[in-house]
Amino acid sequence: MVVFSLVATHADIDLETVAQLSNGAASVAAAASGTPAVSGTVVLATCNRYEIYAEAPTSQDLEAARSALVSEISARSGLPEQTVSSSFAYKHGSDVARHLFAVSSGLDSAVVGEREIAGQVRRALISAQQDGTASPALVRLFQTASKTAKDVGAQTALGSRGLSIVSVALDLAQDLAEDPSWSRKRAVLFGTGAYAGATMALLRERGCAEVAVYSSSGRAEEFAAARGARALTSEELPGAIAEADLLIGCSGSDTAMEAVELAAIREGAEHPLTVIDLALTHDFDPAVGGLEGVELITLESVRLAAPQEQAESLAQASAIVSMAAEDFESQRQARQADAAIVALRRHTMAVLDSEIEKVRARHGCTAAAEEVEFAMRRMVRQLLHTPTVRARQLASEGREDEYLAALDALYGLSVEVPHAAEAGQPPSGADCPVDHSRAV
Repeated sequence: MVVFSLVATHADIDLETVAQLSNGAASVAAAASGTPAVSGTVVLATCNRYEIYAEAPTSQDLEAARSALVSEISARSGLPEQTVSSSFAYKHGSDVARHLFAVSSGLDSAVVGEREIAGQVRRALISAQQDGTASPALVRLFQTASKTAKDVGAQTALGSRGLSIVSVALDLAQDLAEDPSWSRKRAVLFGTGAYAGATMALLRERGCAEVAVYSSSGRAEEFAAARGARALTSEELPGAIAEADLLIGCSGSDTAMEAVELAAIREGAEHPLTVIDLALTHDFDPAVGGLEGVELITLESVRLAAPQEQAESLAQASAIVSMAAEDFESQRQARQADAAIVALRRHTMAVLDSEIEKVRARHGCTAAAEEVEFAMRRMVRQLLHTPTVRARQLASEGREDEYLAALDALYGLSVEVPHAAEAGQPPSGADCPVDHSRAV
């Protein structure tokens, strides 16, 4: 089995393209896992990244597996396959673990050291397990990523300031406001997903008492009741917007509020308005930033304004990630070597036992038969010594596939790497999570 990943993030492409690629992300994993070239998938989709971790049966299946995923993404996003293919960075081998461990630890985030991404990595695995697309190798990969994130949090000061995309956005809003006091602000929150929940918690933490929630899906009442907020109906929404000091979009709705619509609602309003659009697929038309009295904060604004963590903390975290990735790869190679060695020994000993039975059948349990058996077993041990040493050597060089291919060619042995210990449940539990139902 060979694990690889397709990665599209804010660091390489614009967020609009990331948003387009992630359309229909929830169904890509299940569809691709039904193809012969893909043995498992886990999708990590957040407000500024779309990453697919997948497993192919053999290294010869990698290109077919990658093509199957590109085709599925193209079909759901409406983008040509060539565009989809060029938008993703392709990672394989040890680079897969190294990248995911860095992501989970907050090293690859728009706000370096953010806390939410570790939870999103855990939830991505849980979702894949519930959908039946997470292979044992992917389970182990994501569990190790979560453990690495915990180690970084425990052993370094990275993320100790509690920075996140939401917190940086709210800091920007406070800096832009004429009145910096949160206790006097009236906010309207669009969305009821996990990211909206995190936003609500931070608003409360800062003292914003008047928060209203809107959801076109009808989930606002339940969401608001659980958090002491006020749910808005479609009829009440325009009035709440007209009175609001702050609008926050976390829904990723298919329909963005147009600038002309917001201008009409705010006609005659004298107080300034700050709009925070944290949805990958905009909740607000970017043109609202050009309206009189309106300030617009976007994910790009957050990325540019995010403070840099201290160099020492980053170096410590990077060292932990690198060591974890190296250990993960060494363990993977060792499992491959052990499985190959066990397969060869079982095959050889089966042949030996068959020949010994023939000797016993012919000569009985005589001293001569025992001497022949002793000599044959000693000879087999000697014969197995070099292949065993060679298996471990090739595994340490990352060439275990060559050994497995040789066993198949010479003996017809198809080696299955044991996964019994890898199939457990992940630790229970972001970059901000993407609500693929598009429910507001």
